[in-house]
Amino acid sequence: MARHTGSVCRLCRREGQKLFLKGKRCNTEKCAVERRAYPPGQHGLARARRRRQSDYAVQLREKQKVRRIYGLQEAQFHNLFKRAAQAQGITGDNLIIALETRLDNVVYRLGFAPSRKAARQLVRHRHILVDGKTVTIPSYEVKPGHEISVKPASREMPVVMEAADMRGGDGLLSWLSADHKKLSGRMLETPTRADIPLAVQEQLVVELYSK
Repeated sequence: MARHTGSVCRLCRREGQKLFLKGKRCNTEKCAVERRAYPPGQHGLARARRRRQSDYAVQLREKQKVRRIYGLQEAQFHNLFKRAAQAQGITGDNLIIALETRLDNVVYRLGFAPSRKAARQLVRHRHILVDGKTVTIPSYEVKPGHEISVKPASREMPVVMEAADMRGGDGLLSWLSADHKKLSGRMLETPTRADIPLAVQEQLVVELYSK
């Protein structure tokens, strides 16, 4: 499945809630979800009026929501789920933790990019260092103790400056630490599901893939 290149606001409308795919710019009165709280397309409003979705439809929408939040293609997401299912522990928790410890997500969580999409581009274009070495793989698994930083030559980039402006007084998650003056941070420990502020029902994703 090709990566989505259209309006990300349509994705939020399809899921019926803000996915914050544009970062904090979603917190505006111009947000499409606020103005048109129904799926996009010719039959979007009629679809929203349907009484009840099937269990399969509910599970599918939850899977699509999680996949779109993290910006993964279907094959990537399914492969990540299979690894989570094979690991010890609760599959749903393993899946969310695996998504959160991706390099592009950690760059976003540290506040070095305004969105996960922007963080993915920073990684791919060689602007991000892990323990002082350039890593260009967005799915790279960050481990506790790894230092993540923006290259010195890249710190004045507009996208990085935008993230700095958006950061404000927001605090970091408990499993991360950052020096925003030096644009470097570190993963302190592997997060648990309780440490991850994500309003999704990952058990529905597990049920969908377990059929």
